[in-house]
Parts: sequence; C-alpha cells; structure tokens
Amino acid sequence: MASDDGRVRLGFKEIVEISKPRIIVLLVITAVTSMYAASKLVGPELDNLGLLHIIVAGSLASAGSSALNHYYDRDIDPKMTRTSKRPIPSGRMTASNVLIYGLAVSCVSVIYGYLALNPISAFFIALGIFSYVIIYTVWLKRLNSSNIVIGGIAGSAAAWAGWSAATSSMDLLGFLIGFLVFVWTPSHFWCLAMKIKDEYAQAEVPMLPVVIGMQRTSKYILANTLILLPYSLMLSAFGMGLIYTAIAAASGGLMLAYHFKLTKNPTSEFAWKAYKVTAPYLTIIFIAVALDAAFHIPLF
Repeated sequence: MASDDGRVRLGFKEIVEISKPRIIVLLVITAVTSMYAASKLVGPELDNLGLLHIIVAGSLASAGSSALNHYYDRDIDPKMTRTSKRPIPSGRMTASNVLIYGLAVSCVSVIYGYLALNPISAFFIALGIFSYVIIYTVWLKRLNSSNIVIGGIAGSAAAWAGWSAATSSMDLLGFLIGFLVFVWTPSHFWCLAMKIKDEYAQAEVPMLPVVIGMQRTSKYILANTLILLPYSLMLSAFGMGLIYTAIAAASGGLMLAYHFKLTKNPTSEFAWKAYKVTAPYLTIIFIAVALDAAFHIPLF
C-alpha cells in the first residue's frame, strides 16, 4: 500500500512539473488583473464566479500548452543541463502520456472558457495555446533567432482572455494592456538566454546570444526596454491613471538601468541579475493595472 501511495505521489509530482506552475501563476495573475480592471473601467461589475472561471480556464490552458512544449522538446531537453531532468528525458514519464495530457487539458481549457466565460475569451485562450505550442515551440524556436519575439503573443493572449471575459468584447485599451506582455517578453527572455547561452548552443537552438553574441544581445535588450518604457507610459493617454503611471515609470526605469549596465558588463552572471529584475515586472505592472482601476485617479 505504501509503495502504491508513493507511485501516486510521484505521478502527481511529474504532472505538476510538466504543467510549469510558475508560468501558470504568472499568466493567471495577468488574466485575473486584466479581468478585474476591465470590470472596473468598462463594466459590467465582476462577480466572484467569473474570477473562478478565468482562473480555471487559464490554469488549464497554461498547463496543457506547457506539457505539449515538454513533449515536443523531448529530443533537445537531454542536451541542456536546465532541462535534462525533466520528466520525459529522465524517464519518469513517457512521451505519449505527456502528449495525451497536454492535448486533453488544452482542449478542455478552450471548451471550459467557451461554456463558462464567452466565445471571445475562449478564442484568446485558444490563441495563447496556438501561439506558444505551434508558432513558438514547433515553428520558430529551432529556426529563427526572433523566436521569442513573435512567440511572446502567447502571454498577451492571457491578458486579452481576461479582459474579454469581463466585457465580452475587446476594445483598444484592453488590447494595448495585453500587448504589454508582448513588448516585455524579449527583454525578459533574452536575459535568461544570455545566462544559459552555452546550453542553447549545445542544443543547437538559435537563441539570440548564440547567433549574434553576448554584447550585441545586451544592446538588443536595452533597445527593447527603451521601447517598453515609453509604451507602458503611453497607456495613460488611453485611460490609465496616476497609480499605474507611477508604478510603470518606477519599475520600467529600474529595468532600464539594469539593462544599460548589462551593455557595459554583458556576462552570464550579470545577465542573471538583470533577469531577476526583469522577471517580476509583469506581475508588478498588472497589479498596477488592477490597483489603478480600483482607485482610479485620472491624469487628464
């Protein structure tokens, strides 16, 4: 009996691992805060059941697409230290089981979103899955160094799903808020790619620092952040208020400072420090969106 219980716990641990819980939390925060902000700024008033539905649908979509990413990358994961102990390469799960789980959970997430939320929100949930699995993982990741730039639309889809879950539509402000994720993604992921450049090179994945080197990648990161900061502040012209703008300026300014320093010290060690500054930005900025909607102080 004890051994059976042990196997059950082991199986649960593997399922959690292929579902990438950290990404689930990040995307759910993005979706929930977008949904809350939309209900306050656009309407109608949000009920707790709606929040529960977007949490469930978003969690399932993220878990399913992450599992499909594990399945597709099963041939290159053993070549990288960071991924070599994942359930498939380590032999703790079979590839077929991961595939079945990923497909089933992804499909359930879209169906659940359609039935519990609305068709527009379900469309954005499906768009997120398609962008991450097909566009990024299958098509671009091994083909082009711009892979993560275009693949970043998957994160935006979470915010759009949340916004449309509240409003049953998509307006300009909702689109622009969601697009923040797309603009932020390159700076975030390229810092990580600089940290593990040698692993990507060993796996023959053409991440930007592998293709153009550390120095030029650091300049691309700085350039991207120079786009991100004014873009985030521009949202004040479309309805965001004082609270959001102040937090966006402070958090974006901190990122900019670290990414400027990275161009002077383009090493994997400092890239990791810059990554740790860049990583919380998305959570901070979307909490700022929700706080601004709750305690709105117009700038204009």
